[in-house]
Amino acid sequence: MAQTQPQEIVVGANNMAAYLPLLKGKNIAIVANQTSVIFKNNGYTHLVDSLLSLGINITKVFSPEHGFRGAADAGETVTDGFDLRTDLPIASLYGKNKKPSSDQLNGIELIIFDIQDVGVRFYTYTSTLHYMMEACAENGIPIVVLDRPNPNGHYIDGPTLKIEHKSFLGMHPVPLVYGMTIGEYAKMINGEQWLKNKATANLTVINLKNYTHQSEYSLPIKPSPNLPNDKAINLYPSLGFFEGTIINAGRGTENQFQQYGAPFFPKTAFSYTPQPNDGAKFPKHLGKICYGVNLKNTKKLSSVNIAWLIDAYSKTPTSEAFFGATFTAHAGTTELEIQIKNGMPAEKIRASWQPEIEAFKKIRSKYLLYE
Repeated sequence: MAQTQPQEIVVGANNMAAYLPLLKGKNIAIVANQTSVIFKNNGYTHLVDSLLSLGINITKVFSPEHGFRGAADAGETVTDGFDLRTDLPIASLYGKNKKPSSDQLNGIELIIFDIQDVGVRFYTYTSTLHYMMEACAENGIPIVVLDRPNPNGHYIDGPTLKIEHKSFLGMHPVPLVYGMTIGEYAKMINGEQWLKNKATANLTVINLKNYTHQSEYSLPIKPSPNLPNDKAINLYPSLGFFEGTIINAGRGTENQFQQYGAPFFPKTAFSYTPQPNDGAKFPKHLGKICYGVNLKNTKKLSSVNIAWLIDAYSKTPTSEAFFGATFTAHAGTTELEIQIKNGMPAEKIRASWQPEIEAFKKIRSKYLLYE
């Protein structure tokens, strides 16, 4: 008997019949970047361009980390300005203020949030979502989240954030990899009353079609400059820890988050030299030969691999400060640094995560929209 092919996943933005009636006759602002597109047979069009062509009154764009067109470095300040293609004003949510002010929302009657997430706590788009929901709740503005698949939605793993270590790299007590779409996550923010003063946003989620958390989904557009392909996105939860260390994780190469290394590692056959490129104007160990590990041929992960972090720590001379100022913010806890310094093996570290992961799964289950 012939197997039926799985139906193509339909993203929320493509389900226009579900949300266009909510937009008509209103002043609309959109939280968007280069991934905010509507797919068509011959490619895609940007959501902003599509809605403008349909006569929807978009008055402002809010841009997250990396900017509206997705060209800024990680951590680089994104400034206000105008979109050259549409002449719409752009208000940055990754500059002076990460939460829109009441003045910035003046006259706005509805917010659309449409950004491709990758399901990792220190990827900042869920923090942008939090602050926009909070601002909408405080100003009485409905928010519509157009859902998109989570390419790391097939598992839940990693240390759970301790709330005393919350930052823009992680605002909520969730594991590093949380196995939810951006729409499900928005429902959890509301339902768990994580907004300031336990406020609740007037939230509508436009669901995906033909999606489960086990669905294979290849992102057609880079979600940010340093996640260039499916391999980098899959390895990002494990290699993202290196952002808070002295180790280079491929920034300044074309294999970002697919390798790691440093000039002081033992010399190996594999080496690379970080140079300025899109998304990394000043990569770690700029212009220096880094010896390390090539992970491009690694099988698809369904868990966080902590062994690479332990390996890098063991190869770093004691004269070098391995852990940087942001490591705790990336890990969401001080425990991981202590465990590694104490020589705890990877299996025991992973086992220490499990009680909080199981507790989170019970919370998560209340907000799932998909199997």
